[in-house]
Amino acid sequence: MVRALFPGTFDPIHYGHIDIAERATRLFDEIVLAVYDKPSKTLFFSPEERIALVKEAVDSIPKIRVTGYSGLTVEYAKKINAQVIVRGLRVFSDFEFEFRMALANHRLLPEIEYMALITAEEHTFLSSTTVREIALLGGDVSSMVPPHVERALKGVVTKMEDNNVPNAIRD
Repeated sequence: MVRALFPGTFDPIHYGHIDIAERATRLFDEIVLAVYDKPSKTLFFSPEERIALVKEAVDSIPKIRVTGYSGLTVEYAKKINAQVIVRGLRVFSDFEFEFRMALANHRLLPEIEYMALITAEEHTFLSSTTVREIALLGGDVSSMVPPHVERALKGVVTKMEDNNVPNAIRD
């Protein structure tokens, strides 16, 4: 059985992430979609909220299991007996970042392979940062995220507005 790890912050999960995960299920026996708990960036959702949003987004896709994790991604891959780390590529700048990460991860644990899937054309503009920014500015994200994620985003934005959180803090 070949298990692949698809790690990310998923803040929030969007249709580009879901597309990569679904396509990976055609290549591997199991996909562990792992939500990283402490990235070095400002988040909209807690790890528990992100895990719940991800689970609901992929619950109808067979062969996907959702977990949370912390620490080095390759160490988590080793812990769950994953043979491959799957990542998605949207634009050229993603390639440079993922290339460096793949080399670093290979240096740490050469037995874990690193595979990048090219995003579907309709998702090339999507990033969680873009989705958050559009939601913050009151834009329509319904074509970018599942309905439950759109509702969660609206809830966060409303809470920020109610608490008078400045835009600079929300970025």
